[in-house]
Amino acid sequence: MKRHRRHSLLAALVLAGAAAGAQPAGKVLSLQDCLRLARQAQSSLTIARQQVEIARLAVSQVRAGFLPQSHLGNNFIYNSPLLHDRTTFSFIPLNAIREYSSLLTTTLELDSSGRLRAELARARAGQKVAEAEARLSERDLKRAVTAAYFRALLARHVLEATGDSLAEAQEFRRRAELLFEKGEAARADMVKAAAAVALLEQSRQQAELEARLAMQELASFWTTEVDQPIQLEDPLSEPPPAPEDAQPGKPFLKRPEFLVIEAQQRAAQADARRARSDLLPQFSLAFQYGLDSWRVRWADRGYAAFLTLNVPVFDWLRARNAERQAQWRSRQLGAERAAAERTFARDYQAALARVRQIYSQIAVARSQVQLCEESLRLSRLRYEGGEGSALDVVTAQAQLTQARTNYYATLAGYWNARADLEVASGR
Repeated sequence: MKRHRRHSLLAALVLAGAAAGAQPAGKVLSLQDCLRLARQAQSSLTIARQQVEIARLAVSQVRAGFLPQSHLGNNFIYNSPLLHDRTTFSFIPLNAIREYSSLLTTTLELDSSGRLRAELARARAGQKVAEAEARLSERDLKRAVTAAYFRALLARHVLEATGDSLAEAQEFRRRAELLFEKGEAARADMVKAAAAVALLEQSRQQAELEARLAMQELASFWTTEVDQPIQLEDPLSEPPPAPEDAQPGKPFLKRPEFLVIEAQQRAAQADARRARSDLLPQFSLAFQYGLDSWRVRWADRGYAAFLTLNVPVFDWLRARNAERQAQWRSRQLGAERAAAERTFARDYQAALARVRQIYSQIAVARSQVQLCEESLRLSRLRYEGGEGSALDVVTAQAQLTQARTNYYATLAGYWNARADLEVASGR
């Protein structure tokens, strides 16, 4: 019962330094709950999602260029009369001394050069880039929250392991003091026991600080109240799932990074077509209807149609060089993709090997804890029976503390390795 109360106190110390202002009272947060809270909070993921909406609106703007554009213009122009003839207007291009204009103008670009189509392809590629980068932001946020989650759990278990070892050391110190008072133990034994307690007390304080900081780091993903108590589900207290089999083919090709590169390549190709369009003829059509007269009279209304053909002649190779520049950028992205394939293939195999290796270490670490517990028990029995030294007990206590820490560090490392494998395999 005393040990159970001690564990409860240690857990309370951890939870006192936690952070989760959005957490309902008494609710235990799972990893999925933490991810949900992080996704709902303002973060780089929010900015990436907003960028997707910005890119979508850019596509709508470019698409509007294919449709007729209309506007209503109203003008009044005063043209000074000639000095020698006050009835004649002075500027020839104008129609009278006073000119009234109210025209509804509709224009349509026929896109014979392909400029509008290239701009639309560029905008759509930009939208794909934004969507892929949003996936990257969500994946990176998930990975960061997962790492913080298991860091907090590991810090809590290290604190508990250190607390258990401290309690064992304190109990052994009291036992050594009783034996010293009875003359059955040397003063050196009591000093060794007291030194072990002091060392473990320092380790426990450091573990408390680490647990507090780890919980604050986790809570900072969704709240500013980082010093409020939270509770977390503890998958480190349960047997971990076995590693998955390697996926067939090249699963790393599903990573969002490739979507970004592909979309950037399409954008570069669209830029090349846009630059090429400056070398081709472009048609536009305009239609006007309304009043353009020296008096305000509806009977003077009329209409006019304009067909414009713009033929480029020479621009000092500006358009040609812009096209070549975009083509080189596309080739550069192709080389970047080839290099990324090799890098991500290596990362996938490394992550797969790391998961399998760490999983095999879990059983070894668990066995090490059991052996260290038995070693401590035997060391104490030998000491109390007068066959062993206090140094053996102190050494066994330190070994047990390290073994417990290694065990939970291995478990946390396994869960983090699984998360890295998800990233490497494009999930």
